[in-house]
Amino acid sequence: MSKIRRPLLRRPGFVWPVSIIAGLLIVTVVAFTVSPWPGALIIRKVFTNGAEKVAGIMEPFAPDNVTSILDVQYGTGDSFTTMDVFYPNGTTTAQGTVIWTHGGAWISGNKLTDRTYFQLLASHGYTVVGLNYTYGPEAVYPTAVFQLNTAHQFILDHAAEYHVDSTRIVLAGDSAGAQLSSQMAAIITNPAYATEVGITPALKPSELKGVVLNCGIYEMTSLIGSKGLLGWGDDISMWAYTGDRDLANSPALAQMSSIRYVTADFPPTYISGGNADPLTEMESVPMAATLTSLGVDVTTLFWPTDYTPPLPHEYQFRLNLDAAQTALTETLAFLAKEIG
Repeated sequence: MSKIRRPLLRRPGFVWPVSIIAGLLIVTVVAFTVSPWPGALIIRKVFTNGAEKVAGIMEPFAPDNVTSILDVQYGTGDSFTTMDVFYPNGTTTAQGTVIWTHGGAWISGNKLTDRTYFQLLASHGYTVVGLNYTYGPEAVYPTAVFQLNTAHQFILDHAAEYHVDSTRIVLAGDSAGAQLSSQMAAIITNPAYATEVGITPALKPSELKGVVLNCGIYEMTSLIGSKGLLGWGDDISMWAYTGDRDLANSPALAQMSSIRYVTADFPPTYISGGNADPLTEMESVPMAATLTSLGVDVTTLFWPTDYTPPLPHEYQFRLNLDAAQTALTETLAFLAKEIG
């Protein structure tokens, strides 16, 4: 009778040799040390799962009076350079337009998960454009900035087709998308900064009527050296997006810090963050204060520290919360004021 040969790993009493275990650990540690890819993929999975859950919370609030044009190619032919367009059913004239850049720590995210929010804004009489862009490590800074500028030009070139009033545009974003939107607004309104980045803005300052910034980051270096798992995640995300391992001396992080480049010509701004989001006190409050000191018209929505339930990062998308409904109302009021 022939003997049944069991795979080595299933043999009773089999123990991995210490040398093999040590070797695997070393390889793993080295992989996380020499490349941002392993860590970025872990963080991306976490962010993607979270975004999908929040998208599920938003879905019941989707309006039924909005036309959706999905996955319009604005760039080089891949899914990273696509956009979605939303406007009220029956629209025949140019609308005030919101161009929204999604978040995801510069290494994840997709316009798809924010679709319900875009539809809600559009249902109130706006054209809303949700943009994708290439994040890290697939591409490094400033690739996304140039892609967003290309998208802006594409939107202007197809304004009639998508009912865009190119004289009434608001840039908007959440988290990393707020950083990118604030950076684009600074590029548009600060010629010296545009020259430093090496970009010719598609939008003119006269066309940019406002900025909506939710839960963003505006001084990148403040994220360096944070403790614990969140600090590790910040470092990996910034490394993956900039390509710079030495974050303390990263020219990209310095240039991404839009708070350094805002001027009195920065457009009117709505800015908000949750009371349980550490980025609110670290980033949003200082940005609001800096803009106010420059004479920029700033609308803020911040919450008392004891507000309950505590409002997490990107709270504005959790439409089952009263605070998120308040944020939506305040955002719509800001849009009505700035682009009609």
